[in-house]
Amino acid sequence: MIKKLLILFTVIAGTLLSVHAQDIPEPMTPKRIVNDFTGLFSTQERAALEKKLVNFNNNSSTQIAVVTVPSLNGYDINDYAARLGEKWGIGQKGKDNGIVILIKPKSGREKGEVAISVGYGLEGVVPDVTASRIIRNEIIPAFQADNYYKGIDKATDVLIDLSKGEYTADEYKKKNEGSPFDIVIGFIVFVIILSLIFRKRGGGGYSPGHTSGRGGFFIFPMGGGSSGGFGGFSSGGGSFGGFGGGSFGGGGSSGSW
Repeated sequence: MIKKLLILFTVIAGTLLSVHAQDIPEPMTPKRIVNDFTGLFSTQERAALEKKLVNFNNNSSTQIAVVTVPSLNGYDINDYAARLGEKWGIGQKGKDNGIVILIKPKSGREKGEVAISVGYGLEGVVPDVTASRIIRNEIIPAFQADNYYKGIDKATDVLIDLSKGEYTADEYKKKNEGSPFDIVIGFIVFVIILSLIFRKRGGGGYSPGHTSGRGGFFIFPMGGGSSGGFGGFSSGGGSFGGFGGGSFGGGGSSGSW
């Protein structure tokens, strides 16, 4: 009786695992590192991301895959991203140096979600808190402005730099926090602008909407434009040979907009 129950349990468990596996799509054909199942990016944007990430893969063996899906099929996005990375084998076997950026765009009343999942071998380089900062600093602001390419372009730049050792996770944190000196300078500039505004108001003729002349507002640009640019595969982009059998343990973070 016990033997029959064990067999039944094995069959049921195998069936459930098979059903779950079918929830995760297969990679697109031909092989590519940017798998846009939702048409979120334009042809030029996909080509630019593909070129950059294939070049990085060819030069370092680290694979950063960008994947968009129309639905998470009931999964938590972090779980989905880790399962996808494991099923596809993103990264190299033995090195486990793969990263998945998974995007589920807004749909109807559903919020948009994004996750960064990191393979075992990169969890020390891109810890969960750093993945969260990348989502918060680079991705979400651009996504809220409907500029999906810019958000992913900037995020992949940071992930590439971290993977190459251009700076550490702590240095990335400090770079985005701003130094105390920067805060003091910002406060001084704010006080100067405020004093100019009130002085102009005292002299009459000031209009809040006026932006020219000595009494106008000055807008200080913050942040930089996205790096790279649109391009095809012909100028050094190479071709993508496929994923290498990396493993994932659930490291990473997620956010929504």
